[in-house]
Amino acid sequence: MTSAAEARFRVQTPNSLPRAIKVIALDRDGEAVVRRLVEAGWKHAAFLLAGDSRDAALRDLSGSTRALAAEVATADLVVLVAGPGGRAHTASTIGEACSRRRVMTTGFIVGASSASERDLSSTLAQLRPWSLMLVVASSDDYIDDMLTALRA
Repeated sequence: MTSAAEARFRVQTPNSLPRAIKVIALDRDGEAVVRRLVEAGWKHAAFLLAGDSRDAALRDLSGSTRALAAEVATADLVVLVAGPGGRAHTASTIGEACSRRRVMTTGFIVGASSASERDLSSTLAQLRPWSLMLVVASSDDYIDDMLTALRA
Protein backbone atom coordinates (compact mmCIF):
# COMPACT_ATOMS: atom_id res chain seq x y z
CA MET A 1 0.00 0.00 0.00
CA THR A 2 1.25 3.48 -0.83
CA SER A 3 0.44 6.80 0.72
CA ALA A 4 -1.28 9.61 -1.16
CA ALA A 5 2.05 11.43 -1.25
CA GLU A 6 3.73 8.45 -2.92
CA ALA A 7 0.84 7.85 -5.32
CA ARG A 8 1.24 11.25 -6.94
CA PHE A 9 4.56 10.09 -8.41
CA ARG A 10 3.01 7.12 -10.22
CA VAL A 11 2.67 7.29 -13.97
CA GLN A 12 -1.05 7.53 -14.66
CA THR A 13 -0.97 6.64 -18.37
CA PRO A 14 -0.50 3.31 -20.14
CA ASN A 15 3.04 2.07 -20.66
CA SER A 16 2.94 2.72 -24.40
CA LEU A 17 0.54 3.50 -27.19
CA PRO A 18 -0.11 1.16 -30.11
CA ARG A 19 1.97 1.94 -33.15
CA ALA A 20 0.67 3.01 -36.55
CA ILE A 21 2.12 0.20 -38.66
CA LYS A 22 2.22 -0.05 -42.45
CA VAL A 23 2.86 -3.56 -43.75
CA ILE A 24 3.94 -3.43 -47.40
CA ALA A 25 4.26 -6.45 -49.69
CA LEU A 26 7.13 -6.00 -52.14
CA ASP A 27 6.49 -9.04 -54.34
CA ARG A 28 4.00 -11.90 -54.92
CA ASP A 29 5.28 -13.94 -51.97
CA GLY A 30 4.89 -10.94 -49.70
CA GLU A 31 1.44 -10.22 -51.12
CA ALA A 32 0.20 -13.71 -50.21
CA VAL A 33 1.29 -13.18 -46.60
CA VAL A 34 -0.16 -9.65 -46.44
CA ARG A 35 -3.52 -10.86 -47.76
CA ARG A 36 -3.54 -13.59 -45.09
CA LEU A 37 -2.60 -11.10 -42.36
CA VAL A 38 -5.34 -8.62 -43.18
CA GLU A 39 -7.97 -11.25 -42.36
CA ALA A 40 -6.98 -11.09 -38.67
CA GLY A 41 -8.53 -7.62 -38.34
CA TRP A 42 -5.59 -5.67 -36.94
CA LYS A 43 -6.65 -2.31 -35.50
CA HIS A 44 -3.39 -0.38 -35.85
CA ALA A 45 -1.94 -1.79 -39.06
CA ALA A 46 -2.58 -0.95 -42.70
CA PHE A 47 -1.71 -3.42 -45.43
CA LEU A 48 -0.40 -2.26 -48.79
CA LEU A 49 1.14 -3.57 -52.01
CA ALA A 50 4.14 -2.06 -53.74
CA GLY A 51 4.13 -1.77 -57.50
CA ASP A 52 6.75 -3.25 -59.80
CA SER A 53 8.15 0.12 -60.79
CA ARG A 54 10.29 2.53 -58.79
CA ASP A 55 7.55 5.16 -58.56
CA ALA A 56 6.24 6.41 -55.24
CA ALA A 57 2.82 4.77 -55.46
CA LEU A 58 1.41 1.94 -53.42
CA ARG A 59 -1.91 0.13 -53.69
CA ASP A 60 -4.26 -0.91 -50.95
CA LEU A 61 -5.71 -4.42 -51.12
CA SER A 62 -8.73 -3.23 -53.09
CA GLY A 63 -6.42 -1.85 -55.80
CA SER A 64 -6.72 1.87 -55.03
CA THR A 65 -3.53 3.89 -55.44
CA ARG A 66 -1.99 5.35 -52.30
CA ALA A 67 0.82 7.92 -52.17
CA LEU A 68 3.98 6.56 -50.57
CA ALA A 69 4.84 9.87 -48.90
CA ALA A 70 1.41 10.10 -47.27
CA GLU A 71 1.53 6.52 -46.01
CA VAL A 72 5.01 6.94 -44.52
CA ALA A 73 4.03 10.28 -42.94
CA THR A 74 1.33 8.55 -40.89
CA ALA A 75 3.45 5.55 -39.84
CA ASP A 76 5.51 4.77 -36.77
CA LEU A 77 6.83 1.56 -38.32
CA VAL A 78 6.98 0.20 -41.86
CA VAL A 79 7.31 -3.55 -42.34
CA LEU A 80 8.61 -4.62 -45.75
CA VAL A 81 7.57 -8.17 -46.68
CA ALA A 82 9.27 -10.05 -49.52
CA GLY A 83 10.03 -13.58 -50.60
CA PRO A 84 13.37 -15.03 -51.66
CA GLY A 85 14.55 -14.46 -55.19
CA GLY A 86 15.46 -10.78 -55.28
CA ARG A 87 12.18 -9.32 -56.54
CA ALA A 88 12.01 -6.63 -53.84
CA HIS A 89 13.06 -3.79 -56.15
CA THR A 90 10.87 -1.15 -54.49
CA ALA A 91 12.57 -1.62 -51.10
CA SER A 92 14.98 1.21 -51.88
CA THR A 93 12.24 3.69 -52.84
CA ILE A 94 10.21 2.90 -49.73
CA GLY A 95 13.33 2.81 -47.55
CA GLU A 96 14.45 6.24 -48.75
CA ALA A 97 11.00 7.68 -47.96
CA CYS A 98 11.16 6.17 -44.47
CA SER A 99 14.69 7.49 -43.91
CA ARG A 100 13.63 11.03 -44.84
CA ARG A 101 10.81 10.91 -42.28
CA ARG A 102 12.83 8.93 -39.70
CA VAL A 103 10.29 6.12 -39.69
CA MET A 104 11.55 2.82 -38.33
CA THR A 105 11.67 -0.07 -40.81
CA THR A 106 11.67 -3.83 -40.49
CA GLY A 107 12.31 -6.25 -43.32
CA PHE A 108 10.64 -9.64 -43.25
CA ILE A 109 11.58 -12.44 -45.65
CA VAL A 110 8.82 -15.00 -46.06
CA GLY A 111 9.18 -18.52 -47.48
CA ALA A 112 12.76 -18.73 -46.27
CA SER A 113 12.62 -22.32 -45.04
CA SER A 114 12.41 -23.77 -48.55
CA ALA A 115 14.58 -21.19 -50.34
CA SER A 116 18.08 -21.58 -51.69
CA GLU A 117 20.89 -19.54 -50.16
CA ARG A 118 21.32 -17.71 -53.48
CA ASP A 119 17.66 -16.60 -53.53
CA LEU A 120 17.80 -15.54 -49.88
CA SER A 121 20.99 -13.59 -50.51
CA SER A 122 19.38 -11.73 -53.42
CA THR A 123 16.50 -10.54 -51.26
CA LEU A 124 18.74 -9.81 -48.27
CA ALA A 125 20.88 -7.55 -50.47
CA GLN A 126 17.78 -5.55 -51.41
CA LEU A 127 16.25 -5.29 -47.93
CA ARG A 128 19.29 -4.97 -45.66
CA PRO A 129 20.26 -1.37 -46.55
CA TRP A 130 16.72 -0.19 -45.77
CA SER A 131 15.81 -2.27 -42.71
CA LEU A 132 16.75 -1.39 -39.16
CA MET A 133 15.74 -4.93 -38.26
CA LEU A 134 15.66 -7.84 -40.68
CA VAL A 135 13.81 -11.08 -39.94
CA VAL A 136 14.43 -14.33 -41.79
CA ALA A 137 12.10 -16.71 -39.99
CA SER A 138 11.57 -20.40 -40.57
CA SER A 139 7.81 -19.88 -40.30
CA ASP A 140 5.77 -17.11 -41.89
CA ASP A 141 3.59 -17.10 -38.76
CA TYR A 142 6.35 -15.17 -37.00
CA ILE A 143 5.03 -11.94 -38.50
CA ASP A 144 1.69 -12.54 -36.73
CA ASP A 145 3.52 -12.82 -33.41
CA MET A 146 5.54 -9.70 -34.17
CA LEU A 147 2.41 -7.65 -34.95
CA THR A 148 0.77 -8.94 -31.77
CA ALA A 149 3.79 -7.92 -29.70
CA LEU A 150 3.66 -4.45 -31.27
CA ARG A 151 -0.04 -4.21 -30.41
CA ALA A 152 -1.06 -3.78 -34.02
